[in-house]
Amino acid sequence: MTNASEQDRVLIFDTTLRDGEQSPGATMTHDEKLEIASLLDEMGVDIIEAGFPIASEGDFEAVRDIAINARNSVICGLARASFKDIDRCWEAVKHAAKPRIHTFIGTSPLHRAIPNLDMDEMADLIDRTVSHARNLCDNVQWSPMDATRTEHDYLCRVVEIAIKAGATTINIPDTVGYTAPRESADLIRMLTERVPGADTIVFSTHCHNDLGMATANSLAAVEAGARQIECTINGLGERAGNTALEEVVMALKVRNDIMPFQTRIDTTRIMNISRRVAQVSGFAVQYNKAIVGKNAFAHESGIHQDGMLKNPETFEVMRPEDVGLTETSLVMGKHSGRAALRAKLRDLGYELADNQLADVFVRFKALADRKKEVYDDDLVALMQDQTSPEDDRIVLKSLRVVCGTEGPQTADMTLVIDGAAKSVHATGDGPVDATFNAVKSLMPHNARLALYQVHAVTEGTDAQATVSVRMEEDGFIGTGQASDTDTVVASAKAYVNALNRLIQRRKKTKPDVQVKSAS
Repeated sequence: MTNASEQDRVLIFDTTLRDGEQSPGATMTHDEKLEIASLLDEMGVDIIEAGFPIASEGDFEAVRDIAINARNSVICGLARASFKDIDRCWEAVKHAAKPRIHTFIGTSPLHRAIPNLDMDEMADLIDRTVSHARNLCDNVQWSPMDATRTEHDYLCRVVEIAIKAGATTINIPDTVGYTAPRESADLIRMLTERVPGADTIVFSTHCHNDLGMATANSLAAVEAGARQIECTINGLGERAGNTALEEVVMALKVRNDIMPFQTRIDTTRIMNISRRVAQVSGFAVQYNKAIVGKNAFAHESGIHQDGMLKNPETFEVMRPEDVGLTETSLVMGKHSGRAALRAKLRDLGYELADNQLADVFVRFKALADRKKEVYDDDLVALMQDQTSPEDDRIVLKSLRVVCGTEGPQTADMTLVIDGAAKSVHATGDGPVDATFNAVKSLMPHNARLALYQVHAVTEGTDAQATVSVRMEEDGFIGTGQASDTDTVVASAKAYVNALNRLIQRRKKTKPDVQVKSAS
């Protein structure tokens, strides 16, 4: 095996905050974007695509602030092939210690028809816009959108033009998730062999998962010569999603014997950022998701359990601790003190200041009084179930629900709205419906409930339920998540959290302009 110091570096380009956020309903707040960017920076991501600055004022401000705060990562913004887009992108990313402009245009026959440009007109536009970007920034990435369905001769032509115009990275997007691994590799080889100057730039791969081959396509491209992978946390992204960062990084680490490439990702941070992205996006990770799914390191069959007891390598190709996962234990309970709680949370990836610990400790004690055994997953849910009371107009004070086999279900609720307590008695088709009707009665709104999702954090009848809620109104999206041993209470908290975020978003921002982007 080649020594790690002698292996080629593969750059990790994370686009969770741009392509990932384009998933319907995955919109994040300004503070959440800054938090996720900070986590990506800390875990060793080489390039963070922070957003699409011209899409909205909110996107511009997020990219700008991420650029200001970044410590290690290159901060990249996306721009269409227009001087206005590129200028706006530069205004946002220029504050970074290491800025990048990423500009794109669709080059396949289907995409050339959108701006109604012939091949020569598009080639000229590419030359002018990439040159303009390079005059502003010495780190320029260019993407021929829908590259995998672009004629090879024309693709070679425009890639050569972009290189001559100053692009330092050429990204080859499989925009619709159409290609297969062999084609992905052949395309990179073809470009490196046919395009003059190809040896002076970095080729990148950007794959979507419509046919379930995003990870395989990305790795095939790397073996063929690509040295940058575009990906997202949890594979978040439009339609079926993007290449999952955790999958390609761990594949390169575990199978370094046949893929001798290295990244600078601190893999022990993967679980923490996966959980946080799932929370702020409202997109829960499926249980059988590779690397970060709840069942990724679970073993139920007798044969598997027997093998694991004798030698973990029998049925695991990597260790849970490699991705920041600690073994679930039952050591925490109502007699546990602050020091034990702090140590356990540190093991789970949470560093808390004294005032934060004091708040979490109170909620931990309340949970421990209701549960005999507090698992690690319970503590993760407790940490994720945090709100910003100072920004909330609505706070749940009390809830009493009456259920029966006959007649409507009822909910007696008290909310504190703008500092004043208000109560109501409401009915509904089930306890959750009655609860939501009570909230709507006390705080009238026209938001549509776009998502209501419940999953148990651990096992048993006293397990905490984590509820995710997504609400939409007039182009604005609010997501909320809450955990409680009472599913209806968790539902009420999540609904109120989503409504608070919707109100905050309406107050602070305008609806994002839907702009077609390279993916």
